[in-house]
Amino acid sequence: MAAEEQKLNSVTVENLQEQDLAEADHIFRLAFGTFIGVPDPASFHQGADYVRTRWTADPAAAFAAKVQGKLVGTNFATNWGSVGFFGPLTIHPDYWDRGVGKRLIEPVVDLFSRWGVKQAGLYTFAQSQKHVALYQKFGFWPRFLTAIMSLRVDSAAGAVRELQTYSELSPDAREQALEYCCELTNQVYEGLDVSREVRAITNQNLGETVLVWDDSRLVGFAACHCGEGSEAGPDVCYVKFAVVRPSTNGPDASGNFNRLLSACETLAARRGLARVLAGVNTARTEAYQQMMRRGFKTEM
Repeated sequence: MAAEEQKLNSVTVENLQEQDLAEADHIFRLAFGTFIGVPDPASFHQGADYVRTRWTADPAAAFAAKVQGKLVGTNFATNWGSVGFFGPLTIHPDYWDRGVGKRLIEPVVDLFSRWGVKQAGLYTFAQSQKHVALYQKFGFWPRFLTAIMSLRVDSAAGAVRELQTYSELSPDAREQALEYCCELTNQVYEGLDVSREVRAITNQNLGETVLVWDDSRLVGFAACHCGEGSEAGPDVCYVKFAVVRPSTNGPDASGNFNRLLSACETLAARRGLARVLAGVNTARTEAYQQMMRRGFKTEM
């Protein structure tokens, strides 16, 4: 116990500062690359940006761990209304098993409480007992697997399909669309609100939010990162969040989900991107199977 306390006492945690973003990005790549076993760990996910984009979206929700003034790890919290999640949580490999992860989770849990989050979560490697055990100490228990799936884009999709995007709307129409998005997500989970995500994508020029309508009613939307400099990386359209209106009767949700997937592929085709990348909770069996039927294949 004394040894563990000594490890923790050597670590200080503060808000991540802009001047530390380059080093934080290096640590992010080095940590993931080392864990996964990339031959050149520091080259992991080159062209994608998870650090500056999330810091810019909410600097007060970005945390840095330091040892004797040296940056050794970071963690980022995200506020989606009643839902909150954190990550990527990354630590320099030289400082693994020294209590840094625990110290970086503590301020995030406190932040969730201040935000009034009702459902908090994270994504981690299911095969890593060390990761799972760490998060369980804070009450985060394993649930369902998330499959990361990709689809090769049909370049012809950009020419033959209609597409409406958030950025093409007037300022007033954007605010109205965000209200519709909030109304839709609230039906899926009370208080779920991804307006910050939609605004961040537009304000930082990270990609696009696609909108699917049934006459004047919004029935689905997807917040997508596109290409280099975003969370997607080169040649990729990454669907960070997607939702369709729940069905009250009949197969409406399935049909609208198919339309939403088509809209994401159309966006990718018009941007000249080669793949659509999306995660799906395997507890949503119909969504998972529908993506497989469309040609999505699991990458991890």
